[in-house]
Amino acid sequence: MASFYGKLSAEVYDLDKYIGKSYGDVEYYYDRLKDVKGKILEPAVGNGRILIPLLEQGLDVEGFDLSNDMLDLCKRNGDQAGFKPNIYKLNMANFSLTQKYAAVIVPTGSFLLLHKREESVAALQCFYDHLEAGGKLIVDIFLPDTFKKGYVSKRTMHNPEGDMITLEETLVEVEPIHQFSIFHNKYEKWSEDKLIDSELEIFPLKWYGVEEFRLTLEKIGFKNIIVSSDYKYNQYPTKADDIITFEAIRP
Repeated sequence: MASFYGKLSAEVYDLDKYIGKSYGDVEYYYDRLKDVKGKILEPAVGNGRILIPLLEQGLDVEGFDLSNDMLDLCKRNGDQAGFKPNIYKLNMANFSLTQKYAAVIVPTGSFLLLHKREESVAALQCFYDHLEAGGKLIVDIFLPDTFKKGYVSKRTMHNPEGDMITLEETLVEVEPIHQFSIFHNKYEKWSEDKLIDSELEIFPLKWYGVEEFRLTLEKIGFKNIIVSSDYKYNQYPTKADDIITFEAIRP
């Protein structure tokens, strides 16, 4: 698993997915975790957009990420909110911690960055191994919104210093048999009409069928699997653009 976020892409992530922004996921995850007794682990913690609000609600959450720049953002955002959460640099696909957790959460589709099936299965096994008996896994996935190779999306934003940052996302590869896409994301930062920084990010995304993912969880040993959509608990997905959330228990 590569480190997907460099300094510039992490800056864009923090501008776009700032602390306090919710897609309905912050409220949903709190509602599903509020009765959990024990520690909660968030792999792929990013800038802390989910972790920090959960800490503010009194939950005991720690996390990890593979990107040093994301971890720096998470620490900074935690400091600004008055928290110093335990966060680590680890790989979702092969981490090992001595702690067992009451819950493991992977919101916003971060799990799909593991585009090789053997890595994604290994990650689910790691989640299982780090859960207490009766512990809960909650993980989001989604389906691709396009399979058109060559598709380009462009966005522009400004940071607090007034610099303009452009992001051009290009779909360069679609692998239907192994169910993943590869995007090339080009970032450029401009100050007073001068290019001051640029970055190319190779960004993979895997996709799963709903029942395929359920069967994968079952094969690992998870029980009591509930499928939800668009953060409505136990509402089975009906549309291709639904956010799909799986909740499963380690027996």
